[in-house]
Amino acid sequence: MTRQPMLDAVQQHIYDQFSREGTGHDYFHIERVVRNARRITAAEAGADVFLVELAAWLHDVGDHKLNDGVDRSEEQITALLQQLNATPELIARVIAIVSQVSFSKGKKAESLEAKIVQDADRLDALGAIGLARVFAYGGSRNREIWNPGDPEHTSIQHFYDKLLLLKDMMHTPSAKTIAAGRHQYLEDFLKRFYDEWDGQDA
Repeated sequence: MTRQPMLDAVQQHIYDQFSREGTGHDYFHIERVVRNARRITAAEAGADVFLVELAAWLHDVGDHKLNDGVDRSEEQITALLQQLNATPELIARVIAIVSQVSFSKGKKAESLEAKIVQDADRLDALGAIGLARVFAYGGSRNREIWNPGDPEHTSIQHFYDKLLLLKDMMHTPSAKTIAAGRHQYLEDFLKRFYDEWDGQDA
């Protein structure tokens, strides 16, 4: 199968699997990551555009958050790409990239393509959309919004555990620029949140 038909088939598979998913890892999240990846790739020389886009579409397939804590990404990506007659080399490269994307896995992005997809995914955890996704995921896991007496398992704590760290973890210059503005949005939100929580808002 040639490149564009393969991308089209993968996109349809993602739409079928992730539509109306309620944790913030839905089809539109993945579509935004692909769009972010295209945006970064256009600004960075030397990346394999097809490989970046394919891995971006597949980066949440088999993710442990969506499979009862079990990572099935290699298994599910391999099965899908084999159905599309992808070469073993291409499958291996996609799996390598996907294995390096997740924040929770803590793996270093090694190739330029992995750095781009990782940046693209992390950008979607920042800004207004990232903020909305925090509370969508927290609600799906029955987390409190905030509890000053027991902050560790609240959605607000997730800002400190992950989101506010992402700006300084970006690899590419273009992603760093985008992340700066989105990071500031989160900082502004948190200030407003605490002001309202304490009844100190104007």
